[in-house]
This record gives sequence, C-alpha cells and structure tokens, in this order.
Amino acid sequence: MRKLVNILVVDDREENLLALEAVLSEPNYRLVRARSGREALKEVLDQDFALIILDVVMPGVDGWEMLQRMQERYGSIPVIMFSGQIDANSAGDAEQRGARGFVGKPFDPQQLIERAKQLVPA
Repeated sequence: MRKLVNILVVDDREENLLALEAVLSEPNYRLVRARSGREALKEVLDQDFALIILDVVMPGVDGWEMLQRMQERYGSIPVIMFSGQIDANSAGDAEQRGARGFVGKPFDPQQLIERAKQLVPA
C-alpha cells in the first residue's frame, strides 16, 4: 500500500481549484485547498506537503512572494507555478525563482498530471 501524499493547490478562483482537483484525483493524493497566499502559508505550517501547485496572480500575497517565503522557511517543497499571464520567459522565470515547473492557464490536463507525477508518483 502506498502512502497518502498531501498536495496543496492554491488559487483565488473556485473554478481553477475545481479543475485542479478533477485533474489530480489520484487515489494516493490528498488535495488540500487554499484560496490565498496567506491561507496557503498557514496550511504549510500545519502539515507537510509533497507538492504545491501555486497560482502566480492572487490578491495580497501573490505566488512569487509565497514561493520566496516558503523557500526561506521550509526548504525545498516542490512547487509548480500556475498562471494565465504567460510570456516567452514564464517557465524560465519560475525555475530561476526555485519552482519545479510552470503550467499556463488554460492548462493541458495531461501536462499537469505528468509533471505532478514526475515530482510525486501516484
């Protein structure tokens, strides 16, 4: 029996959280939602996560700031950045800042699940 792993999905939009949950519905994944960077930081304090999928653009603490805070406090939790604001440098910027991947919105479900499984086998 495989161990249940926690994945934190962070987005301020309900429809994006629902889409992420639908795509990542694996029996060994336990998905935890957060609707803001602050809420996500509280979740990270309370429990361990094998992966975080993090929206870049959110009110208050945005994804980049949250990524930086998590790296400073908690080390290397794998993070996939998730954003509708995409340009030619998005993936490179995400990796330079310490993320383990970048997925644009609207997203390709297969691309997201493959990247997640690379980081956290189901």
